[in-house]
Amino acid sequence: MNMTEVARLLLGLRAAGWTEKEINDFVLYIESGDEQYKPTPKNGKGEV
Repeated sequence: MNMTEVARLLLGLRAAGWTEKEINDFVLYIESGDEQYKPTPKNGKGEV
């Protein structure tokens, strides 16, 4: 993924209403695989 794609991803997550902490934790989860950063469902329907 190049920097343009990363920027679009971050802007898309912001537009979807994610907080900066949620975005940072998600990026950490992608890079590290550490479960403590894994996103959790917000509405109880399995959607993140």
